[in-house]
Amino acid sequence: MADTTFLDWPFFEPHHRDLAARADAWAAATVPGLVDHHDADASCRRLVAALGEAGFLAYAVPEDGAFDVRALCLLRETFARHDALADFAFAMQGLGTGAVTLFGGDDVKAALLPAARAGTAITAFALTEPDAGSDVAALALAATTNGASVRLTGEKTWISNGGIAHSYVVFARSGEAPGARGLSAYWVPADTPGLTVAERLETISPHPLARLSFDGATVPASHRIGAAGAGFKVAMATLDVFRTTVGAAALGFARRALDAALTRARTRAMFGGTLSDLPLAQATLADMATAIDEAALLVYRAAWTRDDIVRKGGAPRITREAAMAKMVATENAQKVIDHAVQLHGGEGVRSGGVVETLYRDIRALRIYEGATEVQKLIIARQLLAEPACS
Repeated sequence: MADTTFLDWPFFEPHHRDLAARADAWAAATVPGLVDHHDADASCRRLVAALGEAGFLAYAVPEDGAFDVRALCLLRETFARHDALADFAFAMQGLGTGAVTLFGGDDVKAALLPAARAGTAITAFALTEPDAGSDVAALALAATTNGASVRLTGEKTWISNGGIAHSYVVFARSGEAPGARGLSAYWVPADTPGLTVAERLETISPHPLARLSFDGATVPASHRIGAAGAGFKVAMATLDVFRTTVGAAALGFARRALDAALTRARTRAMFGGTLSDLPLAQATLADMATAIDEAALLVYRAAWTRDDIVRKGGAPRITREAAMAKMVATENAQKVIDHAVQLHGGEGVRSGGVVETLYRDIRALRIYEGATEVQKLIIARQLLAEPACS
């Protein structure tokens, strides 16, 4: 059973502890019957509907527009510990609507958010392009305004929920200024003429992904999210909320790997005892537990910091804290899972086994929503922007 003593840390309030217990019980009883890893599309559709029915999507798509980031992190950690697709389905509903929740006009909010919250509409966040991923300012998909409409031309790729989403939040070059100051965000329904799924993308940990083509796809100008030219700000503010939660998902994977490793160490007969009797195995387990707590402290510090800033009425930016949390949690989880594979020996690389599955699940988290190397740049730039010590 996964360690839950971290819930006693002062980052949390009683309702967070109750939420974690409720989510864990729901996931244990419900998720296995919804997931078929050979059909990620159908699994995600079932999971989104069930998450909405159970009320969990109200945290990813808050009705009052106020994110409880600690709750988001606890839910992602819990769902990830049970199954990567359960975490994915929950998280993408939040990421796919986050820009609208934070910056959308009333009409777009009314058209998108209730259905997303109920789990009857699947959403997606379309930022990455073939030649622009980490470098958001290099986006090239063109948005041309013609009176009361906007015409979109170009491509997006590696879009989570691509191919099954009912709508996309699309970031495009609207041309108000060079670089990052010339981007805008738009809500684009999936059935918009000119928007097609050009390619479905397969990865080592299956989930819905696609390359999208925009061939003059036209939406009303009222579908713009935020001000003209504010797309970079919209994207970064959305990622500030959800980047920390990526670290939480990594924690869920890591905790399950540690559980599996402990079970293996206690039961694997070796040299007249068990694997757990060997000092090297004990040292590995200690490293794993410490790496998890290190990551958890950074994840929940970042989540608490943002929630506390919002509570006090401040500007809710936690760029450095979120980058640190995402970087350390995903890197540490990769190490923890690798240790678990090693402790399992040959069983660790058996296809479909728990730790082999986790080994595939964790890898993408070190890349998406900003690769580890990008997080280092973000942290350094934040440090360098501070006044120099005299």
